[in-house]
Amino acid sequence: MAKVLVLGSGAREHALAWKLAQSDLVDTVFINPGNGAPFPKPNDVSLDAASILAFCEKESINLVVVGPEDLLYKGIVDEISKHIRCFGPTKEASRLEWSKANAKSFMKSVGIPSAEYRTFTSINDATRFIEEISWDGIVVKASGLAAGKGVAVARSREEAIIAAEEMLQGKFGEASNEIVVEEMLIGEEVSALCFTDGITVVNMPLVQDHKRLLDGDEGPNTGGMGVIAPIHHFGATIWEQIEGICKRTIEALRENGICYKGVLYAGLMVTAKGVQVLEYNCRFGDPETEVLMRLLNSDLYRILLACCEGTLEQTSVQWSSNYACGVVLAASGYPLSYPKGNTVTGIPESNQHTVVFHAGTKQLGNKTVTNGGRVLCVTSTAPSMNVARQRAYATAEGIHFDGKFYRTDIGLKHCLRNTIAYADSGVDINEGSLLIERIKAICDRTKLTATDYIGGFGSVVDLLCAGFGNSQIVIGMDGVGSKIAVADEVGDRRSLGYDLVGMCANDVLCHCSQPLAFLDYYVTGRLRASDAVVVIESIANACQTAGCALVGGETAEMPGVYKADQWDLAGVCVAVRDPNWPLLPLKERISDGDVLIGISSSGLHSNGFSLVRKIFERNHIRYNEPCPWNNSTTFGEELLRPTRIYVKSLLPVLQSRIVLGAAHITGGGLKENVNRILPDGIKAVIDCSSWQIDELFQWLQSVGPVDACEMMRTFNCGVGMVLVTMKENASAVMRLLNEHDEQSFVMGRTQKRSKGEDQVELVNLHKCFRGKYSPSCAKKINVAILISGTGSNMVRLIESSLKPMSSCRIAVVISNVAGAKGIETARDMGVQTAVIPSKGAPSREAFEELITKELETRGVELICLAGFMRILTATFVKRWAGRGRLRRDNRSSIGSRL
Repeated sequence: MAKVLVLGSGAREHALAWKLAQSDLVDTVFINPGNGAPFPKPNDVSLDAASILAFCEKESINLVVVGPEDLLYKGIVDEISKHIRCFGPTKEASRLEWSKANAKSFMKSVGIPSAEYRTFTSINDATRFIEEISWDGIVVKASGLAAGKGVAVARSREEAIIAAEEMLQGKFGEASNEIVVEEMLIGEEVSALCFTDGITVVNMPLVQDHKRLLDGDEGPNTGGMGVIAPIHHFGATIWEQIEGICKRTIEALRENGICYKGVLYAGLMVTAKGVQVLEYNCRFGDPETEVLMRLLNSDLYRILLACCEGTLEQTSVQWSSNYACGVVLAASGYPLSYPKGNTVTGIPESNQHTVVFHAGTKQLGNKTVTNGGRVLCVTSTAPSMNVARQRAYATAEGIHFDGKFYRTDIGLKHCLRNTIAYADSGVDINEGSLLIERIKAICDRTKLTATDYIGGFGSVVDLLCAGFGNSQIVIGMDGVGSKIAVADEVGDRRSLGYDLVGMCANDVLCHCSQPLAFLDYYVTGRLRASDAVVVIESIANACQTAGCALVGGETAEMPGVYKADQWDLAGVCVAVRDPNWPLLPLKERISDGDVLIGISSSGLHSNGFSLVRKIFERNHIRYNEPCPWNNSTTFGEELLRPTRIYVKSLLPVLQSRIVLGAAHITGGGLKENVNRILPDGIKAVIDCSSWQIDELFQWLQSVGPVDACEMMRTFNCGVGMVLVTMKENASAVMRLLNEHDEQSFVMGRTQKRSKGEDQVELVNLHKCFRGKYSPSCAKKINVAILISGTGSNMVRLIESSLKPMSSCRIAVVISNVAGAKGIETARDMGVQTAVIPSKGAPSREAFEELITKELETRGVELICLAGFMRILTATFVKRWAGRGRLRRDNRSSIGSRL
């Protein structure tokens, strides 16, 4: 059996040791100098070649694995590999990392794509260059090793000059005696690691590191605050480019007489022009290694030996199909100064889902204490990234030390890539747009001289042109859609008439017309007069609000076509307009620099309900539950708020001749409606941070989760109408709207549109949705479940706690029976467990004292007895009744609470 020595002291080294120890060929794994991880550490063995070789000879070490980059720079592999197998590249091969200037020169010479750059050792030369270049963004890097912190992404020339000056004046010591100034690349950053024996290259799954200290990729650079893998969404073309870069790098080094053995780690930017290399690292990344080791199904010891011996081509390297998320727990003050010696508690035992790797820790007696900036890395795996994140964050919450800090958004962007979209609910906006394009020609065959084109909000009929007088009529037709299904489930149809009339009347209003008459179409599989009269009365009330008459309609009973409980609703609005009123939109007058004014909606109105229903179904939420932002209102009441009818408030504004166009924001959101009033050569640039987005939309986006762009393409997001006006008229328009009790705001500008550009451009999308209701942001109650047997009820409680809307997290499952099957089940579900045997305890009080200590350590606030076959003393119950809550599992409300 083999013995392995891993050099280093971080979570990376713990992860490597953890994986190496799983090999059936390995007996012992040492880590030097190590940390608080439960692996043996050599006593007083310094990190120089002579000391390491002496220890290797004494302990009969078969393989040395080098972790940190500074040891590669010192040439440790060159010396050790003369005597023992040593995994890692030589000093000359690792020059790709310890000299960024050399790496840039290498890439340019061998045709590996990378950003434009220059290198400098003089402040004056660097300053002069930065002042003269015309790059959109500038990055300044220390050429040498700076622990992952020697990169400054400048927001301006001034920032770039300051960064260059600080580095060349010794901010990173010798590492910044030379700097690289390069063009900032725009795209998505990923890490590509591969094993190599100098000839064969085997890529690992793509990884995404989170370098910045704070949520939203804000704050200073760090060694890494979290990581996820694998990254799948790029597609085959990008993956082929990445593989090609790794293979070309190893091949080009070999052509230059350098045999690179070990791990090559390429930091990449996937840009619109393809993949480009940001930098090379010549070792396992940290924290990338922590998640990669969780996903590696093959024997790491065999792989590392094959790299050393040149037999990688014959070695199997297999990866799990799961996802992995790693969350770094850091000490307060990191990456600058931070305290050491704080006690760490709550680190769980490893299970198949979650492993906590030690980084800046050490053991003091039987205690683990902090001993670095990055203290621990919590890693969890699952079949989906969402669940992997939930498991990692649930564990992170249960670990305690003074000053604990971690990012709450690791992997969140990736999860949003896999979010629910409108098409997932069975509604395809693109297919609807395609239908309109295909039927335009059919409709054009029926067009008369007096009638309008298809594709507007309504159709204008010129009666004078048709020989019937001097007026024009505008006709609009619409339906209520799947909001009907929500109304049925809630049992309240009283608002649907406002939705039907509002959808039609607001459409014809966009052409500056006054609704005059309305007709409805009510169809069902079985007519119930009591139901129909509620809807028709609602339509009549809405017609009065719009200033038009309900002149007729059709009520159809169609058994066999519709089921008995199925029904639908549609309507037609006929409006009239004076030919002296402006015929909107005035496309010929809309130009560069006009102002976009938004008018607030009254909620969802009547669009996007298929997606709404999908979100509620997927998250097991009922419409009668209270809204988290307003406990006095249910979801059903909020969703069924009637469509706002703008006719009486907006028509006078449109008649004033200072508005150039009006867009009713319905299905397709801002993207698919504002474009309908713009000329081809003009685009709308909408600042999504310019209005307050209602809590309902914030909640839908978080809980779905729904991508921000998809939100804007599906819902009105708080904007019921958009007006276009000249800049000099914007104040007058908003004043008139205010006089008619409409809330309005400037939301963007029009600009010239280049060929191929979208006609509606949404900016600051990342600022408008705060993620306020995301599971990782909500404060959850810590729950303990006490069991004695199989834990069948426990399973349901755990499953309920994993729902996005759960207000609880299961902190621990405690059993009083050592062999209880429920303990194994809880571990399989990723929940921490504890066994406190009641049998053999000196007394009930002593037994309960042990339980109380475990509960207090976990920060438990709520106890649930799920088949717990022990009678608790009055003292215990009273003690917890004053501090938390004690519930038995026969209360049906416990599931909904969780």
